[in-house]
Amino acid sequence: MHIIYNFLFLLAGWRWGDWRNWEKYYPTILFFIVNDLLHNFLTYNHPFWNFEEITFSLPFFNHTIISLMIMFVRYPVTILIYLKYFFGTNKWRVRIFHFIFWVVLYLAVEYINLQIGLISHHNGWSMWNSVLFIIAMFIVFPNSL
Repeated sequence: MHIIYNFLFLLAGWRWGDWRNWEKYYPTILFFIVNDLLHNFLTYNHPFWNFEEITFSLPFFNHTIISLMIMFVRYPVTILIYLKYFFGTNKWRVRIFHFIFWVVLYLAVEYINLQIGLISHHNGWSMWNSVLFIIAMFIVFPNSL
């Protein structure tokens, strides 16, 4: 299922991503990936969440592989789309709508994944923590250019 999610993100990135100006977003992409790698390293023995795979349950398809796939596919595509449309307008109403859209999208994906067993929360992490984290994440993106 994670392969399908990442494929859908790639299609969205191909359609709506700002690939011509990817160099402009490269520092933000690296910031996002490095912080997630650091998070996975620091919380290796006590993770806040675990990714599971229920559709393609191959022996090598574990949390680490899924996490790397998300880092190198979903995150760059998200940034290429989000920042393109965030900075594509000077109207704050449009920016706020765009921000809310992406926060709701990420929260909906996480909630659905929780319900079908693709992700599980551990060590005190909850959906409320995810709400705060995702809001902070999308606030930081435009400021990390």
